[in-house]
Amino acid sequence: MLIGYARLSKFEQNLDLQTDALKNIGIEKIYVDKASGVKSEKPQLNQLINFIRKGDTLTVWRLDRIGRTTVGLIQFVREEYILNLFQRTSILVLLVEN
Repeated sequence: MLIGYARLSKFEQNLDLQTDALKNIGIEKIYVDKASGVKSEKPQLNQLINFIRKGDTLTVWRLDRIGRTTVGLIQFVREEYILNLFQRTSILVLLVEN
């Protein structure tokens, strides 16, 4: 299953750019958080992590939707449940053209 994750931050008040990009490539299920990147609690991301299964592909619009900084991304990857996620799925990152 193709699964997407989008996050709304205070700098980006409209999710359409993210969700449209995900839908355009055939994403079947999109999880959306409306939280600042600084805020560590992202309930939809946690639900996604619990839902995703072996063979699924997780797609994000940009890496900063998961982690605000490089350090944040490293912390995300180091979390034990994330390591288990990586063993179960593929991850595809969509990069936006400027």
